[in-house]
Amino acid sequence: MAYLPSLLHALCSVVLFLACAEALKFDIDATSRNDRSRVRCIRNFVARDTLVVVTATVDGYKGDGMKVDMEIKDAVGNEYGRPRDVVGEQRMAFTSHADSYFDVCFENHFTGSTGVSNPVRQVELDIDIGADAKDWSAVQATEKLKPVETELRRIEEMVQEIVAEMDYLRSREQKLRDTNESTNNRVRWFAFGTMGMLVALGAWQIIYLRAYFRSKHLI
Repeated sequence: MAYLPSLLHALCSVVLFLACAEALKFDIDATSRNDRSRVRCIRNFVARDTLVVVTATVDGYKGDGMKVDMEIKDAVGNEYGRPRDVVGEQRMAFTSHADSYFDVCFENHFTGSTGVSNPVRQVELDIDIGADAKDWSAVQATEKLKPVETELRRIEEMVQEIVAEMDYLRSREQKLRDTNESTNNRVRWFAFGTMGMLVALGAWQIIYLRAYFRSKHLI
């Protein structure tokens, strides 16, 4: 069991990397209300019935001539939130309704006709999915767990999520393979049918021309 500490260390490193990879900082320029060319969207994939916590921190203040609107929706049409005039920290939690990509979109537009010296808002976005979205301090306090036990529980759930995602990808690959095989079979039978029709048409043309030339006493 000498490899167990190194395995736990590797798992912790992967979990830490995944958690850090979700944090983003970017600037969004202000535009007119009817101009949606500067909408900034961050896309992520989430499995069905998975907890997602989106935390957005927007600088600036209300009344500075700009207004940042936020929208969370997935690729199949489900909408999870549409907060308006976001300033400071905005946290939203939801449970996904389908295996799909979801977008967190930001739009910054002017609120009045007066000019703004620096028409830019900075957004810091953090997206926690699955085990990362849980409040583990509350879990530790409720179940009276030690810090090591809490960390092991978190790692266990992360591993379960990875296994579930691999199973989902395997099933998707199986469906794609079945679709490819079905398409190949249809294309093959279509090719055979086309060749049979061409052969039959050629034979009919030969028979028809022979009968025509015989009726004209040419052969």
